[in-house]
Amino acid sequence: MPKKPLLLPLPWPSGQGSSRVGRLAAGSVAGGLLLLAPLVVRAEPRPFDVLIRGGSVYDGSGGPPRRADVGLRGDQIEAVGDLAGATARAVLDATGLAVAPGFVNMLSWATDDLLADPRSQGDIRQGVTTEIFGEGESYGPWSEPMKVRRRAMQGDFKYEITWTTLSEYLQLLARRGVAPNVASFVGTGTIREHVVGLDDGRPSAAQLDAMRELVRREMVDGALGIGSSLIYAPDSFNSPEDLVELGKVAALHGGRYITHMRSEGDRLLEAVDETIAVARAARIPTEIYHLKAAGEANWPKLARVIEKVEAARREGLKITADMYTYTAGSTGFDACLPPWSREGGWGRTFERIRDGETRTRMLADMRAPALDWENLCRLAGSPERIRLVAFRSEALKPLTGKTLAEVAAARGRSPEDTVLDLVVEDESRVGVVFFLMSEDNVRRQIRLPWVSFGSDAGSMAPEGIFLESSTHPRAYGNFARLLGRYVRDEKLVPLEEAVRRLTSFPAENLGLDRRGRLAPGHFADVVVFDPSRVADRATYESPHQYAVGMRHVLVNGVTVLRDGEHTGALPGRALRGPGRAAAK
Repeated sequence: MPKKPLLLPLPWPSGQGSSRVGRLAAGSVAGGLLLLAPLVVRAEPRPFDVLIRGGSVYDGSGGPPRRADVGLRGDQIEAVGDLAGATARAVLDATGLAVAPGFVNMLSWATDDLLADPRSQGDIRQGVTTEIFGEGESYGPWSEPMKVRRRAMQGDFKYEITWTTLSEYLQLLARRGVAPNVASFVGTGTIREHVVGLDDGRPSAAQLDAMRELVRREMVDGALGIGSSLIYAPDSFNSPEDLVELGKVAALHGGRYITHMRSEGDRLLEAVDETIAVARAARIPTEIYHLKAAGEANWPKLARVIEKVEAARREGLKITADMYTYTAGSTGFDACLPPWSREGGWGRTFERIRDGETRTRMLADMRAPALDWENLCRLAGSPERIRLVAFRSEALKPLTGKTLAEVAAARGRSPEDTVLDLVVEDESRVGVVFFLMSEDNVRRQIRLPWVSFGSDAGSMAPEGIFLESSTHPRAYGNFARLLGRYVRDEKLVPLEEAVRRLTSFPAENLGLDRRGRLAPGHFADVVVFDPSRVADRATYESPHQYAVGMRHVLVNGVTVLRDGEHTGALPGRALRGPGRAAAK
């Protein structure tokens, strides 16, 4: 008498859903083989968490757009294509809009801003989903004396420094909650200050070993590489040989070298040669921060810079650059002071300005043709081309927005005397906008396929503490200006190429894991914008204005901007470079 069939449950593969469980009928055995009854399976597809429907997808590869839907589950992209039958917990309509990977800001100074306001409004509203820090100065590793100095120089926003290493700072941001992802280079100026201090001179063999060890530790903990800023003390005291030694350590851990070169003006070509030489000797991929030719006399040098970089690339060196989309830069008046006057830190600099003899020497150096140091006040061409934007002192804040020429005339002082007066009165570097570059050169750089983009600015909001100072319009408009003015209006590059250089190109250069592409398995950093409307609104006169045209922004699958408004979500993560994997 035959046995009754035994019905056994058939497990459903992990990660897939079904409303019914298949059953396996096991009956009599013939010749040692199970006789299988037909399977009856009625699978109901799981809904996506987010479905972006009907957009023109620019996937980050540089290829032409295609009409497609994008389905997200959790923090990842699960599908890109025709998802007409799919359902989702949330649907974002992208009809008539561009859908792209989130943008990478290759040079961000949102380090303090994200502590003050983690929403990152200025950049999120332009589509930036990842902020990259570390131009010469990084937020770790900091010794106790370094922490004391940084607390003393804080501006409108005051905060406690509770971390020591760079990795601890990034993890603090992620733990507290931030809208964008964050990652950083470790600053060679920070490394030098930690070990050698603020004075000039070559490190001893023991000091160089200690500097190497600090770089190694930060690389293992996720730093992207080393970043220098060679016109500012104490980084300006680092020799090319020192940079090569630190670069070798970063290279061993899969990192890269990124540099504000020793000159962007009168010695621009020599600085490019130094940068390429460091890359070659350390065998490290290398990037030039905010590529430019500063000062009208130097504008023609850009052609030779491009030739040098492209020759190095043909040689096999991995040389790239980034830029911002404006003809003015922004920094402090320390970029107008002779390097010797900045030795020992700001306290010593203030003393020198107050001392009649050393002040006279400083003024003479500021007025002389600068053969061996970068003087941005001179490169600007005139005090009318220098705008004051940030002070610590309430008494000086009424000068915000005025030119150096206006303030010098009102005080009856020379421009150079006024610079020193303002620095010592404010006991700060004073925030300044310098008009330095050529619009034709900006356009030429945008066309270069090996150039990505960075704001070289914070990420602010036109509210609260941010309104205590002015800023450069690039803080609100750098990426929107690229997409609106230079891509749509002037057609310097196709939109798909601009998207590549905002997304996959920098992400791959930095070694960011599964970022920068709209592809299954990649993290769901996604932006949806209107190419016909995207534009910057910030100006030099009125910089605190959001860009327009960005519709939706998602970071790690979470909607941070919906219909042009911030949701308050803070899903950003601390991203690691390749160092940890290389150390294993």
